[in-house]
Amino acid sequence: MKIQHTSKYIFKLVLIFLCINAIAQEKNQKDDQKKDSIPVKMERFGVRFGVDLFKFSRSLYDKNYKGIEFVGDYKLTKSHYIAAELGNENKITDDTRLNFTTKGSYIKIGFDYNSYENWLNMENMVYVGLRYGVSTFTQELNTYKIYNSTPFFGEQPIQQSGEKYNGLSAQWLEFVAGIKAEVLKNIYVGFSVRLNKLVVNKKPEAFDNLYIPGFNKTYDGDFGVGFNYTVSYFIPFYKTKVTTTKKKEKK
Repeated sequence: MKIQHTSKYIFKLVLIFLCINAIAQEKNQKDDQKKDSIPVKMERFGVRFGVDLFKFSRSLYDKNYKGIEFVGDYKLTKSHYIAAELGNENKITDDTRLNFTTKGSYIKIGFDYNSYENWLNMENMVYVGLRYGVSTFTQELNTYKIYNSTPFFGEQPIQQSGEKYNGLSAQWLEFVAGIKAEVLKNIYVGFSVRLNKLVVNKKPEAFDNLYIPGFNKTYDGDFGVGFNYTVSYFIPFYKTKVTTTKKKEKK
């Protein structure tokens, strides 16, 4: 009887010990999860507006150029943005045999993908993107020189023209690569390079579109390059908390 009573007592002690141990393990697991699951940052979503400083400053020092470009993007996800540029240009081009004035406006719409993994509370970008650009403009031929196949007789005199070509347009694809960095709270500076390929090019008769607003100078008839240097301001609409779980090292 004593042995049976003792065994029951020992069994109860073991059962109590197992229960306490299980509760302790469960508490430790919860504590580990709290430590492992930490908030990385508050991910902000909103719109950013800005201006191209290069075009703005060039208008101040280049008497043959007047232009402005506004830029903007909207953050859709952690890495994806809708982006657009809207601008106007008035440029006099003085070529070897031609002097002409291009005036017009353009819009470019597309997307950017941010490949940069930001640290806590950072919102910088190293991105690539794509745009579809549309431009409407006019060309005015100011002066020209007739090609002289026999230079022995000297250069041909400059011919005055003033002929104007209205209703011109162009459309193109634009590959973009650039960076944006927050220098002050909600204020960003950025730089990007552009590679352009014409899709539609409405040319005037007896004249070529050597310069297209938004596309820049044409090379080989349908290829162009460009860049911009921007300053912009971010307007946040809402925030989302992002958390990550640490991966424990295997021993």
